[in-house]
Amino acid sequence: MYARPELLATRPNEVWSWDITKLRGPAKWTYYYLYVIIDIYSRYVVGWMLAAHESAALAQELIERTCQKQEITAGQLTIHADRGSSMKSGLVAQLLAELGVTKTHSRPYVSNDNPFSESQFKTMKYRPEFPTRFGSFDEAHSFCRRFFCWYNSEHRHSGIGLHTPANVHYGRAAEIDGVRRRTLRKAYAEHPERFVRHVPVPPIVPAAVWINPPEESRAVQLNS
Repeated sequence: MYARPELLATRPNEVWSWDITKLRGPAKWTYYYLYVIIDIYSRYVVGWMLAAHESAALAQELIERTCQKQEITAGQLTIHADRGSSMKSGLVAQLLAELGVTKTHSRPYVSNDNPFSESQFKTMKYRPEFPTRFGSFDEAHSFCRRFFCWYNSEHRHSGIGLHTPANVHYGRAAEIDGVRRRTLRKAYAEHPERFVRHVPVPPIVPAAVWINPPEESRAVQLNS
């Protein structure tokens, strides 16, 4: 019996989710493998890699490089993944143990235990410019580079108060919220008839983000 993962993030670089998806290459049965690590609190893609094959060694390289870039310290981070062969590999497990990073896995055959990675892949693949197939590895890599630049720095994410992932990840959201509030108050003062009930307020960044909140937390969310 596998335990149901219950992961809580209240700030960036506390819980990451990672996964691998296939991108179709120029011919039938040819694929490129996109490895992506996303911070579940900020939705910021902290690391990604495109490769011609899937391997634990490549996953290990990406995770190690990303932890170094984000200056992760021992005991700080949990990394969540599904139960693919690369995710469960001894190489990755050994690296995470050496880095002092906790690892968790989705339950077998449960589709919603890794929701942040799945949602990010869906956002990418539903973009109008996402092709049926990529003509070459370089073309696929160029697309991914442009996409992740847009996703991190331009995409206004509904799950984080319509901020960009980069602004939340690097602590700029509070200042931006202050500007938004002042702008909305000014608009209300000048034209109160346009607002039905009260002074409008901007959407906020959630204080906590869960993968599978406990039952009591879900009850509170439903009643709030």
